[in-house]
Amino acid sequence: MATSDGKPKRRSTPARTRSAAESNAGPDRDTSEHSVAAGASLLNRLKGKHVCVCLGAGGVGKTTTSAALAVGLAARGQRVAVVTIDPAVRLATALGQRQLSGEPARIDPDLFAAQGIEMKGELWAMKLDAKRTFDDIVTRLAPDPRAREEILSNPIYRELSSAVSGAQELSAIAKLYELRHEHDFDVVVLDTPPSRNAVDFLEAPTRLLGFLEGRALKVFLAPSGLAARLFGRSTGLVFTIFARVTGVDMLSDLSSFFRSLSGVIDGFGERTRGVASLLRDPSTTFMIVTSPEHEPAREAVFLADRLAARSMSRGGLIINRVHFDGLGGHSVEDVQALLTSALGDGLAARVAANLADFDVLAQRDRDTIACLSRKLSEPAPLLVPHLDGDIHDLAGLAFVAEHLVG
Repeated sequence: MATSDGKPKRRSTPARTRSAAESNAGPDRDTSEHSVAAGASLLNRLKGKHVCVCLGAGGVGKTTTSAALAVGLAARGQRVAVVTIDPAVRLATALGQRQLSGEPARIDPDLFAAQGIEMKGELWAMKLDAKRTFDDIVTRLAPDPRAREEILSNPIYRELSSAVSGAQELSAIAKLYELRHEHDFDVVVLDTPPSRNAVDFLEAPTRLLGFLEGRALKVFLAPSGLAARLFGRSTGLVFTIFARVTGVDMLSDLSSFFRSLSGVIDGFGERTRGVASLLRDPSTTFMIVTSPEHEPAREAVFLADRLAARSMSRGGLIINRVHFDGLGGHSVEDVQALLTSALGDGLAARVAANLADFDVLAQRDRDTIACLSRKLSEPAPLLVPHLDGDIHDLAGLAFVAEHLVG
């Protein structure tokens, strides 16, 4: 089907249109069969898994994929929680919510029924709040209310818990640990934070443990002589002048923060070791999410290597935004001839030329998929078709879920 300007009509709703050439060649049947086979394979690989982490480069659709995977598993009878870091309201709207809170909230079953989706299990969703997660940990680990308030009210802590590099990765894993061990979800699906390097998520517990057990922290926690040990007399004088001019006693805040932190260090270390263990637990698996573009595909190979090096389980490969529409193996002239009787010579020629452009993308995607399948030893990666618009409702998430779990 084509529009009046000769471009192939492609819906922004979750459905893939077919060109006239494809209607004769029948690739949709192959795509459908691939989705069913890959979906069945994924369900088998997820048996016995209680934590599913979606990992990939930024901008490849991890958030939508995480939510769709959670919808698919819940629809098949499991009690599933999805944790997202998406700050936009788009995903909340797709889940039928005005906004997502910092604690799991169940998605109303009536919302699924209203869109014709059979929901046999339960879907819970939450948005990661890095500062709230750290606050909760401090509240649990502080030896008494006074120590808790000293930490929470300290300006150094407030900055570290919300703005420091890696805060999202650390809080995401901390929340993952809590949901796994303190709730009764069958599966927790985690959308990992966006970062310049997705492997940051895997290294977050190791970095934190290195800090908690390192010499630098021990110097800070020394009972006396912090300024002399760390800054020296001249630097201490600078801090004193700074405090007089700005009213902010940075050195005092820093000293107070580390003194109050001493009461929770052991608890933080124990929790961090538990988190590190969870990431390598047999019940945890990682889904690599990518797209057919060069850089995300290259990152997917790198992530697969990092997972293997850390003995972390890989559950599968998801490739989003795959182009299927094109010439369907026909020449431009053949497609034009097929369309002429319905569209006329002029419009048929323009549609055929436009499909030839899509065919270039489809060929690129096929080549990328073949390359990733070979390098990652994934003979049946999960392919999600390219959509012209964002997913904006539960039906859209269910559509993507069909490509993930069949």
